Amino acid sequence: MSSNTITNVGSQQAPHVRHIWLVTGPAGCGKTTVAQHLSESLNLPYIEGDEFHPAANIEKMANGTPLTDADRWDWLTLLRDESLRRLASGAEGVVLTCSALKRKYRDVIRVAPYYFHNVLLHFIYLHAPEPVLLERVGLRQGHYMGANMVRSQFEILEPPTAEETDVISIDVSGPISGVLNVALSQATNRINQGV
Repeated sequence: MSSNTITNVGSQQAPHVRHIWLVTGPAGCGKTTVAQHLSESLNLPYIEGDEFHPAANIEKMANGTPLTDADRWDWLTLLRDESLRRLASGAEGVVLTCSALKRKYRDVIRVAPYYFHNVLLHFIYLHAPEPVLLERVGLRQGHYMGANMVRSQFEILEPPTAEETDVISIDVSGPISGVLNVALSQATNRINQGV
C-alpha cells in the first residue's frame, strides 16, 4: 500500500490514515504487556524496541551502566525506520515499545510522519511512582534491566508536557486489566476520529 492511498468518504476523498502507537515509560511500567494487547486487539504488527538494541547497549544495561544519549541515537533511528518499513510493506499501523524517556528521544520518532504524510504518531506514556516500578522490576526474572536501572531512568525522565499533544498519559499504578482497557479505548477513539 502506498503512502498516497485514498479512501472514499461520501463524495469527498480523504487520505487513508495509518497510525504508529509508541508505548513509552520507564522500566516496569508494562510497556510490553500494553503493546502486545494493542497489537493483538487492533491486529497490527508489534515491534519490541528492546530487541533492536545493539549488543553493546544490552551489555551496559545488564552491568547496571545507564545508556548515554550517544548510545540511543542509532537505536531510536532504527526503531523509527523499522516502523516506516512495516507501513511501507502495507501494514495499517504498528505498535512499538520504547522508553523514550526524554523529549529529544520522542522527537526522533516524531520525524516519522514527514516520510508518510498519512501517518499519525501517538505516544502512550505509562507512568507510576518510582517505588511501584521498583517493586515490579524486582520481581522480574531473566531480564537484563535490573531494579537498579529504574533509579537511573527516573533521574533522566522528562515526563511529556502539555504541549506534546500527541501523548496519551496513563497511570499504571492500578490493576493491569484496567490499564489495558484504558489504553485500547484511547487508541480506538483516536482511530475512529482519524486523529
